[in-house]
Amino acid sequence: MWKGVRIRGRLSAYRMVDESLIARCIREEPKAQYEMYRALYGMMMSICSRYERNRQDAAALMNQGFLKILQNLGKKRSEVPFEPWARRIVINTVIDGYRKERERKEQETMEQPLEQIPTAEVNDYLRQMEAEAFAELLECVPKMSRNVFNLFAIDGFAHAEIAQLLNISEGTSKWHVSNARGILQQAIARLAVTSNSTTR
Repeated sequence: MWKGVRIRGRLSAYRMVDESLIARCIREEPKAQYEMYRALYGMMMSICSRYERNRQDAAALMNQGFLKILQNLGKKRSEVPFEPWARRIVINTVIDGYRKERERKEQETMEQPLEQIPTAEVNDYLRQMEAEAFAELLECVPKMSRNVFNLFAIDGFAHAEIAQLLNISEGTSKWHVSNARGILQQAIARLAVTSNSTTR
């Protein structure tokens, strides 16, 4: 249900960036850099907003990620597709920022995951949920669990990759996904019941 989830209303593939535009950006042409920024803005902001809900902080992360894209364009191998390459850089930028923030704080004491609520209505409700509504729903999940869930269920990272990115064990990564899933299932179940009761 959760691996590779696709929420209705999520941005479709962002505009293609062709080799000509990439070459001009490598030559550091300001107009080309602006064109690329506009082409990638939706993708970058979508990713950053899922991990950092404060819009100003998300925008700061997005700009950092775009700067890294520009700095590394000349190093990208020609056989590597541009879109997933750029997406990975932005995700890594977000995770690097989170790691630095986490190092300044004490690691939060893990809470026991909430009991999952099995309900046939949850899947139907999730399929109809708009991207913005799902993003708001994720706000009820603690930040660490939310970030791991985003990496696993939305961005398609394996637990081994997440463990390496966040310097945690694979077991801890799985725990956070389970914890987020339990919280989300409870919240969705409540919304589904409320929605059904108002339409009857």
